[in-house]
Amino acid sequence: MVKHLSNILKRINSNGMTEPETGVPANYDESWKAAIEQYFEAFVEFFFPEAYQAIAWERGYTFLDKEFQQIVRDAEVGTRFVDKLVKVWLIGGEEAWLLLHIELQSQRDGDFAKRMFTYHYRIFDRYGREVVSLAVLGDEQPNWRPQEYGYGRWGCEIRLRFPVIKLLDYTWESLEASDNPFAVVVMAHRKTQNTTQAASERLKWKLRLIKGLYRRGYDRQDIINIFLVLDSMMRLPEPLEVTFRDEIRQFEEENQMPYISSLERIGRQEGLQQGIQQGQQEKAKNLIQSLLKSRFGIVNEELSSIIEPLTQIPDDEVASLLLTSSREELLSRFGQNTLH
Repeated sequence: MVKHLSNILKRINSNGMTEPETGVPANYDESWKAAIEQYFEAFVEFFFPEAYQAIAWERGYTFLDKEFQQIVRDAEVGTRFVDKLVKVWLIGGEEAWLLLHIELQSQRDGDFAKRMFTYHYRIFDRYGREVVSLAVLGDEQPNWRPQEYGYGRWGCEIRLRFPVIKLLDYTWESLEASDNPFAVVVMAHRKTQNTTQAASERLKWKLRLIKGLYRRGYDRQDIINIFLVLDSMMRLPEPLEVTFRDEIRQFEEENQMPYISSLERIGRQEGLQQGIQQGQQEKAKNLIQSLLKSRFGIVNEELSSIIEPLTQIPDDEVASLLLTSSREELLSRFGQNTLH
């Protein structure tokens, strides 16, 4: 528990980052997962507008993480990337399950279409639900666009076709003009790929994208949420990270909006650091409370009531929740991943 909370502080303070020039992969997967969980409706609207128009968003949606974990274990189809299974309601009243697969490799994957096929039929076979498979490809090869998988013989045929979104297809002008959070995520993704061997160039783009969050008119919480996604993805060597923090702090002071720099103060609190080192349960609670306070300004009785349950759930889940969830999601959706 405390180890993962320590990782959150590292993401806030950016200590110990590895230089992009070393060839260590950028943190695409975790960044995309956090963005999708925080802004799922915006994700569907940006990438799959036809599906967005057909979903009854006022009825809410449910991430079926436990169900999907079971499917993945049973399928045994190899390495997973960013996969999410979500239950939604259609405008006509029907229930549908969306299988989202985000492929973020920089090279072709010959098993991609087969994996989509396997996940799809496994979900249908186990739960008898209508499944809609959607794919986003974040690689750098324009011509790689797998869209179907199937087989047939002697008149018997089975085939799955699924829509594919290619991040390379979005023009930079259209991304800059969009107010959807995923326009910024796509820009960060592409600039991270383009600057694998150019840390100074990555610093320039990271500053530009982060400052752009303020100019887009996002509120405080959205700026913090998207910043954490971009900060995790666009890793910098420590000397440039110091430069980045200094410039952001100066920018916030000039604009009187100390959103990001306020998060840094958490990592400098002696009591929290001591709690991380000792690994004590009480220290973990204090750390969670401090993180909640930084995110939401005040920890009232409602938020205080979830601190104890947060210390009891798996480490990776609490880390994701503290980084990405809104106040309303923590209160209303925490622990609601089971199927109803």
